[in-house]
Amino acid sequence: MHMNSFYLTAAIIAFFMGGAHSLMGERYFLKRLFKRELPYDVGSEVFINRTTRIAWHLTTVAWCGLALLLVVLSSNDTAPLAASIGNLIALTFLISAALSAAGSKGRHLSWIVFLLIALTTWVGVWTS
Repeated sequence: MHMNSFYLTAAIIAFFMGGAHSLMGERYFLKRLFKRELPYDVGSEVFINRTTRIAWHLTTVAWCGLALLLVVLSSNDTAPLAASIGNLIALTFLISAALSAAGSKGRHLSWIVFLLIALTTWVGVWTS
């Protein structure tokens, strides 16, 4: 059985990105965010904080889900839909890179990691 190391590498990077996102978000971002007053009433503070935390960590869940798809592709890259799935995953991370770079004017370095995942995934598609 052929193992596609590019898909596996992209998956590992995506898993680390997800873990770093959750851990660093809790430590450096969410705590500071929850200390601020909102300019309008959108519900209780507990509800707002829980909803924000859930939304934050759902992003991590999505990245880890994409990483799991890459793990599956790494050992099943001959499946008929493997290239299409790989291209869609790469495109998702490429768009994430573009939005992160544009939205932060390049200051939030996540765009580099997203771009690395996208490019590594595309190399995996091309070498299958």
